[in-house]
Amino acid sequence: MPTYEFEAMDAKGQEIRDVIDTSSEEEAQTTIRQMGYFVTKITAKKTKEAAAAGPGAKKKRGLALGGGGIKVITSFTRQLSILQDAGLPIVRSLKILEGNSKAGKLKNALQDVVEEIEGGATLSEGMAKSPKVFNRLYVNMIKAGEAGGALEVILQRLADFMERAEALKRKVKGAMIYPAVVITVAVAILTFIMLQIVPVFAEMFDDFDLTLPAMTLLLVAISEYVVQAWFLIPLIPVGLWLFIKLCRKFKHGRMGWDMFMLKIPVFGQLVEKNTMARTTRTLGTLVASGVPILEGLQITRDTSGNAVFERLYSKVADAIREGEPIAQPMKKHSVLGFHPVALFFWCFAGALPGMFIMGLTPMMPEMLLTGAYVAGGAAALCGLLYVARMKSRVVDDLVVNMVDVGEETGELDTMLYKVADTYDDEVKTLTDSLTQLMEPIIIVFLGGAVGFIVIALFMPLVDLISGLS
Repeated sequence: MPTYEFEAMDAKGQEIRDVIDTSSEEEAQTTIRQMGYFVTKITAKKTKEAAAAGPGAKKKRGLALGGGGIKVITSFTRQLSILQDAGLPIVRSLKILEGNSKAGKLKNALQDVVEEIEGGATLSEGMAKSPKVFNRLYVNMIKAGEAGGALEVILQRLADFMERAEALKRKVKGAMIYPAVVITVAVAILTFIMLQIVPVFAEMFDDFDLTLPAMTLLLVAISEYVVQAWFLIPLIPVGLWLFIKLCRKFKHGRMGWDMFMLKIPVFGQLVEKNTMARTTRTLGTLVASGVPILEGLQITRDTSGNAVFERLYSKVADAIREGEPIAQPMKKHSVLGFHPVALFFWCFAGALPGMFIMGLTPMMPEMLLTGAYVAGGAAALCGLLYVARMKSRVVDDLVVNMVDVGEETGELDTMLYKVADTYDDEVKTLTDSLTQLMEPIIIVFLGGAVGFIVIALFMPLVDLISGLS
C-alpha cells in the first residue's frame, strides 16, 4: 500500500506533519479531513525501489513531434482551471489531462511535472523544468497564483489571455491568406505566359522581320529574362527571407529591421498596434495576477517579439528602479530614433524596382541607365521618408494617459486591459480595411499586367495584318 507524506493544519492553526498509508491520494485526502485536519500539501513517499533508481530516473517518454502548440496549451489551461475550480487535487488533475492528451510535447511535459510535484516541488517549479511548453509568462503567473492561494482564478485569467491573443493572431493571419494566395496564383500565371506564350509570338515576329514597338520589345526582354533565369522567381523571395533571418540574429540587425517594420506604410500600423495590444494585455494580466511590476515588465519585454518594445520596457523598468512612475518613461523612451540598419532597409526597399529594371540589361542594354536612375531616386526618397518618420513614437498619448490614470487610481491592470481592448479593435478594423484595400489593388495590378501583355502582343499583329492586306 502506498505511503503519503502530508502537511496539514488542525482547528487551532497548528501545523501537522505525518505519514498515512492508503490505497490512493484521494482516500488519503478523505482520511486526513476526517481526522479534523486541513490538508495543505500531500506527496507520495518514494519506495525503496524508486529511491534506488535515483532522482534522475524518469519514465520513458514518447517521441515528441507535436502537441505543444498554443492551441493545445490554451485548451489544457482552460481544462485545468475547471478541474481546479471543482476542487480536485493538482496531481490528479494533471494525471487526468495527461491521460487525455495526445502523444507529444505537452504529454511528456505533464508527466515530468507530475513527477516533480510528487517529489516535493510546486506546480510552478515543475512547469519551469519544461520551458519549451510552459514559457516564462506562464510559469510566473502560476507562481503568483500559488502564492496568493487563487490558482484556479489565475488559470482562468491565463486561459482568457491566451485565447484573446490567439484570436487576434488568427484574425491577422486570416486576412493575409487571401492576398497571398491571389498574388501567388497571379505570379504563377504570368510566369507561364512569359515562359510559354510570349516566346511563340516573339519567334513569329522574327520570321516576318517586323519592327517591334517599345512595349513589345520590353515584353520580349522580360520574357527572355524569365526564360533564362526562371529559378530566380522562387529563389529571390527565399533569399530575402534568409537574409532578414540572418540580420535578425544580430542585435543591431534585429533592431533595424523592427524599426523598419513599425513605420512602413499601412503594414507598419498593423504591426505596431498588434504588438501594443499584445504587450499591454500581457502586462495587465501579470499585474492583475499579483506579479511584481518589475518582474512583469521583464516578462513583457521577453515576450514582446519586437526589439523596439524590448528596449522600451527595459528603459521603463530601469526608471521604476530609480523611483519614477511608468507613464513618463514610457512616453520618453518610445521615440524610435535613428538607426543605420533601418535606413539601409528603407533605401533597399525603395531601390528594388530599379534593381529589377537593371536586371533586364542583358536583353536591353539601354535599360541600365534608366534602372540606375530609378533605383537611386527611389532609394533617396525612401531615405528621406525614414528621416522624416524616425522621431515618431510607438506609444501614443492615449496609452500614456491611461497608464498614468491607472497608476494614480491603483487600477493599472484595468487600464492596461482597456488599452489592449482598444488596440485589439483597431487591429481588427485595420485588418478588415487592409483586406478590402488589397482586393482592388490586386485587381488593378492583374488588369494592368494582362492589358500590357495583350497590347504589346497585338500591336505588331495589327501592323502585320495591315501590311498583308
